[in-house]
Amino acid sequence: MKTSKVGEVMTADVIQACQETPFKDVAQLLARHRISGLPVVDADDKVLGVISETDLVRRQAAQARRAQGIRSRLPALRRKARVAAAKARAMTAGQLMSTPAITVHPEQRVADAARVMERHHIERLPVVDEEDRLIGIATRRDLLRVFLRTDEGIRQEISDEVLTNAMCLPPRTVIVSVHDGTATLEGRLERRSDIPVAVRLSWRVDGVVGVVNSLTFRVDDTHPPEKHPSRRIAHHWLPER
Repeated sequence: MKTSKVGEVMTADVIQACQETPFKDVAQLLARHRISGLPVVDADDKVLGVISETDLVRRQAAQARRAQGIRSRLPALRRKARVAAAKARAMTAGQLMSTPAITVHPEQRVADAARVMERHHIERLPVVDEEDRLIGIATRRDLLRVFLRTDEGIRQEISDEVLTNAMCLPPRTVIVSVHDGTATLEGRLERRSDIPVAVRLSWRVDGVVGVVNSLTFRVDDTHPPEKHPSRRIAHHWLPER
């Protein structure tokens, strides 16, 4: 089975900033290249943090509150209050960036990268090599490309790669239909234990958004065979000699 990796969908030409990049230059980079965020790297191209449009907007809003003499409602010792105050005074990318940076490697699956984005509520992931040097960036839009496949292309891959090649099932054992990315599996397998395997592998196919399991089985191999009690003859039943 071929599964899309982050390195196949990432953008290799990355707009980036260094720690000393002025706030105004960061804003100009975002506007000029029509992007919503960028990574901040050190002299060795190692990712230190990420800046988003949201960071810039929050900085400006916090600065406006300071100019009006409005204090944060949060106690001064709380971390959020300290971070907000520091960003209100930020003049460079290093002072403004969000840290630590959440990164991925090019060989990771697109689906795994999407889960990382969702878990951390972020819009982009810097892609780094084995030495943590920046080699690309993956955005939500990049990851969504895998879901632009046609239903027929998805159906063909499940039939050929999952059922025939990976599971070694005879052709037409399982009938696959796909509608709007949702795959339906129908048919009768020899063993019950093969059903979750077919469903799990189908889920891994790029572009699949759901799997409907309508498979049946001939033999239930998920439970050990029942042991029947032996019918031994009691000793006192044996005839006397």
